[in-house]
Amino acid sequence: MNIQIIGTKKCKETQKAERFFKERNIPYHFRDLTVKGISRGELENIKRSVPMEELIDKEGKQFKKRGMEYMKYDVETELIEDSLLLNTPIVRNGRLSTVGYKSEIWKEWISDK
Repeated sequence: MNIQIIGTKKCKETQKAERFFKERNIPYHFRDLTVKGISRGELENIKRSVPMEELIDKEGKQFKKRGMEYMKYDVETELIEDSLLLNTPIVRNGRLSTVGYKSEIWKEWISDK
């Protein structure tokens, strides 16, 4: 099992995801989007499991700050250029990915290992 949690330190849902894996003694790698964004290759891997529309956080501060509700945009391009638009946490386990707090799915991953 190779868990990667992508989010920001201030995000409550990301903190909950980290706690979920810590409590079960499952090692994970944390990627802080305020430090390093997401690459096109990573986004390609994530979107195999998660629809693009679920990846952009339309309720988030960054989306509102940029006034994107009034714009036409390409989701993929915007997410590459501004990783703070991502809905978090993104949790990856190899080729599998989830967006948001999805403990039921993570429990399945743990039981399958």
